[in-house]
Amino acid sequence: MPSRFSERSLRAFTNGTKFARTQPRMTYFLRDILRQPNELQRTLDHLSGAGRGALGAAVAAVWAARHVYLTGIGSSWHAGLNVSVLFQLGARPVYLVDAAELVQFAAIPAGSALIVISRSGRSVEIVQLLAKARASEATVIGITNAAEGALASEAQIAMVVPVALDHAISVNTYTTLALAAGVLAGSVTGSVDLPGRTAKIGCATRESLSRAFAAAGDCIPKWQAQIEKSEWLAPHSTTYFLARGSSLGSAYEARLMWEEGVKSPATAMGTGSFRHGPQEIVAQDVCFGMWIDGAKMREQDLAVARDLRKLGARVMLIGQRLPEDAGDLVFQLPEIASEWQFLIDIIPAQLAAERLARLSGSDPDTFRLSSFVVEDEAGLLLKEKGM
Repeated sequence: MPSRFSERSLRAFTNGTKFARTQPRMTYFLRDILRQPNELQRTLDHLSGAGRGALGAAVAAVWAARHVYLTGIGSSWHAGLNVSVLFQLGARPVYLVDAAELVQFAAIPAGSALIVISRSGRSVEIVQLLAKARASEATVIGITNAAEGALASEAQIAMVVPVALDHAISVNTYTTLALAAGVLAGSVTGSVDLPGRTAKIGCATRESLSRAFAAAGDCIPKWQAQIEKSEWLAPHSTTYFLARGSSLGSAYEARLMWEEGVKSPATAMGTGSFRHGPQEIVAQDVCFGMWIDGAKMREQDLAVARDLRKLGARVMLIGQRLPEDAGDLVFQLPEIASEWQFLIDIIPAQLAAERLARLSGSDPDTFRLSSFVVEDEAGLLLKEKGM
């Protein structure tokens, strides 16, 4: 059943506004974005209910492992970037390695645990990694949206998040897998107010996240209105995405949406790293999207935003409790613990990507070159049958 906020967003899209008139049909990309707060809540409920057994087994496997790897590829890798911070803050470091690199350029010690994130569980690197893990006598914890995929069927522990797959660009499959992996990280480190050492999401964490998901859904119409009148969205612009901590994966995910949906080049990096040389590219009308952490380095990063604007760049800011005049486009997030901000701070960027794709004349619902699931390793062009 659609929630009140998804219904309101649908009405805002089709009630005769400029937003509706410029696009006769709603893109599948936008439809996927609008159902996201509901899917996040459904995932949280699943992890607290039917998925609790798999979560408990995964927590036990991580506690028992000598070495823990966190891996994925594409959007799943970006989810890993976000979640790795929860492990690090909890003094439980993990090896964060891209799945393609882990398959080809790493030896996995026996007794390791591999937390493998993949929406389909069928990507070629994931399938190869499963075989490598078996040979290395490592335990695989699969976090996936597809019960029929190789990851769910071959992992020793499968955390299957039952959401409808997105039409093309990863939206719900990105955030729901990030939530599942985040709850696993919080359960291992004890940062989700667990009663003792049990794999149960504490009431305080569950209620806090539920409020944030509902509030984010309520914010969507306002964010859409901001996007409609903003001049930050510039077709064919040069775009940089900057973030820190648990939002770093959000910056990388935004870069991927620009490439997949807008069909426009973009780049992403840590805000700190940007200040060590890359700032030489700043020029008039270069676009920057910046995520401001809820607790750390706020004033320093707001100073970066101010200086970028003084140098003629256009700045989009996403964060909590931001000065309204701190950027050319400022998205205020509802209250959420800073380490969990990544679960909702991608939504404004998704909405901006969908709008910019339409302004640019690009179709965010169609991939020109990429397959929905990459199941071979060679080349870019689809191979003709029999060749």
